[in-house]
Amino acid sequence: MLTYDLQKRGRSPLYYALYRAIREDIAAGTLPPGEKLPSKRALAEHLGVSVVTVEGAYRLLIDEGYVSSRERSGFYVRAVGAAGSGPVRGREPLRLLPEEPASSGTDFPYSLWSKTLRRVISEQGNRLADRPPNEGCAVLRNAIARYLLRYRGMYAQPERIVVGSGSEQLYGFVARMLEGRTFAIEWPSYGQIEAVYKGAGAAVERLPISPDGIESAALAASAAQVLHVTPFHSWPTGVTAPAAKRYEYLQWAARPGRYIVEDDFDSEFFMPGKPLESLYSMDERGVVIYLNTFSRSLAPSMRLGYMILPEALLPDYRERVGMYSCSVPVLEQYALAAFLDEGHFERHLNRVRRRRERTE
Repeated sequence: MLTYDLQKRGRSPLYYALYRAIREDIAAGTLPPGEKLPSKRALAEHLGVSVVTVEGAYRLLIDEGYVSSRERSGFYVRAVGAAGSGPVRGREPLRLLPEEPASSGTDFPYSLWSKTLRRVISEQGNRLADRPPNEGCAVLRNAIARYLLRYRGMYAQPERIVVGSGSEQLYGFVARMLEGRTFAIEWPSYGQIEAVYKGAGAAVERLPISPDGIESAALAASAAQVLHVTPFHSWPTGVTAPAAKRYEYLQWAARPGRYIVEDDFDSEFFMPGKPLESLYSMDERGVVIYLNTFSRSLAPSMRLGYMILPEALLPDYRERVGMYSCSVPVLEQYALAAFLDEGHFERHLNRVRRRRERTE
């Protein structure tokens, strides 16, 4: 007769604790295939539980395929796989993961951001439950365009702005959009750039970086069709390309079919004064794909970035990437739009820059 200590069931219902005990014996081979189980009444009397409890456990075992019921014969164990293969999953206590340590400090404006979130929730209501357009919500794309023109002097039509969940997703979009081309990257550089491009099946060429940017001889000899650069404060070298080097990059891209991916992740903290002129602003041919992210300027947890596409690449984007859903929550998009339009983001940047100036 089956014997189980059902008092150690924790918060589980009694029938469920019995179901689990029998299921684990079946999985471990203690109850082999074909074994007849006690009748509901007999097992209930043996365990000191109600027939309803046993009936609930047996019903669940039948529903999940561990036991079969034969009319006027009883209940029998079914073959469910290899028996006796080790401990049954779920019997040992959960091994909880250690929580991540708290950050040592951040410049993120928590109070202002939380007020913006609450107001957006109150004002937008059900709109926040809608699925966002694949390229991102119009309200945020418009706000980014206004911010770039106001703060950076960069002109970008909102229809050419694509919102994504951080730089790495946008790298993947670029790789799919320019599929079949070889990508040249600074070396050394941020490891995820190469990893994402190679993961998307692209060939990657490493170009050595000098104190003023990619070495000219290596750039001239490159057979790549796409050049991924971080003109301001390249990681990990910290190199910033002067105007002459940035013009050299643009001249490299003058040949048909070539494009530049400008990764501008750190430029908003340029000190002193306003950020350097971007490759995008210097581009007169429409060959620069501009990428930036708010993960650096606001908080690492904010997985939200954007890219500006040359007008000529919009059809390629729509054909090869446009079907992917936007993975940035609508609430975050509307809140960031308000944060930008109300000038909070620029004031936040100025506060952080002043604080850094005092500590350097």
